[in-house]
Amino acid sequence: IRRGDGVAQHSHPTQSSGFAALDALLPHGGWPVGAVSELLLPQPGSGELALLLPLLAELTRRGQRVFLLKPPAVPYAPAWLAAGVQLQQLIWLDPHDEREVLWAAEQILREPGNTVLSWFSRAPADRHCRRLQLAAEQGRNLGFLLRPDSGYASSTPFGLRLGLAPVRGGVEVRVLKRRGPPVEAPVVLRRAEDVVVSLNPAAPAARCVRAGATAL
Repeated sequence: IRRGDGVAQHSHPTQSSGFAALDALLPHGGWPVGAVSELLLPQPGSGELALLLPLLAELTRRGQRVFLLKPPAVPYAPAWLAAGVQLQQLIWLDPHDEREVLWAAEQILREPGNTVLSWFSRAPADRHCRRLQLAAEQGRNLGFLLRPDSGYASSTPFGLRLGLAPVRGGVEVRVLKRRGPPVEAPVVLRRAEDVVVSLNPAAPAARCVRAGATAL
């Protein structure tokens, strides 16, 4: 059975984004669980973390682990804490290169109870994307792949792709790809001032773990 908008009625696990306006555009009303979602950015710090912090706060309150794989700057712990993220559940991994990011993301996504944010300079090869998607399905986890919007036309197998752009006091979100009919108009999400800066090169970090090393 299908609704008139082309989104199937059957149950599909999702997790609310924390923004009602965005949930209304996402298939089944939230981020897809057991899947990798793409976020395309004009540059790091375009509102991607303000977009994700409500979700990450909720997940860490439930005791789930959140892994940050090779973010472009040091996670700013006070801002994450102010946003409600439980820092003991936040793990920062700093692999040497994107090949290691892919390997780490796949291993972590296979294990239940994890959410992964991984940063890339370009879209990974199709076979790598499919491995990440399969790992997320197996672990029933949420994965987010963040990359520059210069790869806007790059085709990947992920079912959800959003384009982000910073606007005054918030972030503009455009649905570039989803299961169901296209969404033409973007939505602007407002963010709280205390979570605007969440990556800072000189800031205190969450736990720093280099791939293959012991937690500090």
